Amino acid sequence: MLTSKRSQFSLPPQITYLNCAYMSPLMKDVEKAGIKAMRRKRNPVTIPPADFFNESEILREEYARLINASEPQRMAIIPSVSYGMANVAKNLGLKKDQHIVVTAEQFPSNYYSWKNIADEAGASLKSILPPEALADRGKKWNERILEAIDKNTRAVAIPNVHWIDGTRFDLEAIRKRTNDVGALLIIDGTQSVGALPFDLEKIKPDALICAAYKWLLGPYSIGIGYYGEYFDKGKAIEESWMNRMGSENFSDVSYKPNYKASALRYEVGEHSNFVHVPMLIASLKQLNKWKPERIQEYCAGITKSGIETLRAKGFFIEDEKWRGAHMFGVRLPAGADLEKIKAALLKNKIYVSVRGSAIRISPHLYNREADMEKFTRTLIKAL
Repeated sequence: MLTSKRSQFSLPPQITYLNCAYMSPLMKDVEKAGIKAMRRKRNPVTIPPADFFNESEILREEYARLINASEPQRMAIIPSVSYGMANVAKNLGLKKDQHIVVTAEQFPSNYYSWKNIADEAGASLKSILPPEALADRGKKWNERILEAIDKNTRAVAIPNVHWIDGTRFDLEAIRKRTNDVGALLIIDGTQSVGALPFDLEKIKPDALICAAYKWLLGPYSIGIGYYGEYFDKGKAIEESWMNRMGSENFSDVSYKPNYKASALRYEVGEHSNFVHVPMLIASLKQLNKWKPERIQEYCAGITKSGIETLRAKGFFIEDEKWRGAHMFGVRLPAGADLEKIKAALLKNKIYVSVRGSAIRISPHLYNREADMEKFTRTLIKAL
């Protein structure tokens, strides 16, 4: 079992940071990789043409290892979730009598693309609401999603866990249902991949889009998109010279008619970012050593007692089967003053996120059980 890794981060000792779902702190080794990379630009002769491509290959391989993918060439380096989803939307082929299934209050970067193409095609979005009652909320929400998928579903575009409260969606069941009706499965893994085990060979999504600055512990403005076979002949939203066959030969000035294999046509221009790529490589290597399943085990261990105490005091926290241990919402008892609670948390230097009606808790290996205990004490006292 893993132990606390606080010493590998530079978080100030006086703060309690339970907010990785907002933005992860950088590990010291990732910070060093970024500083070293920036210094390379002082002298461009230290960056040979091969380095425009070599580090990108390492990044794809490390990420493929993290999600159990057998084809690193299906991993495209992207700047954001919205960019990755735009590539999907451009190639969806949505028709007027079809619809796209999403979850209610889904993160905007995994909504606007579907709304736009639905409006353009005269098609519709099915936004699946959770049940109002909290009992069996995650279970019933998943049932509603499955019921919404039918022969007119073109795609199901959902997160692995909901960004507001961590509700977990049963991707295996949803994949089976989309296969039954011939629909695509598009997943936003930003709030799960890196901390929650994801087996690409088991789920087999058509696309998995993930930003790096949360649970991949990487820098802002870089991410990775997996694109399955459906997208092999698709049209990218931009045309980068690096995405063409033979672009490694800087002496050849001819135009290249053919794209590189698999998903590499979808990579952002200047994807060999000489600062962000080495930083993300450093964080992925560490995550592959720690392993997401052990991160889950650690987070479950340090939050178990606090969750039991909060439930006994009337707070609602989703059943473990329908959420991850790394991220969950705490919903208040009737009559609780949310503004008073937020002020108490801030006064005690406890950093969490309030999303909708949920106080979102998202611990990582830099946290200890004492952090959850402090949060719990402060929350109960503020009532």
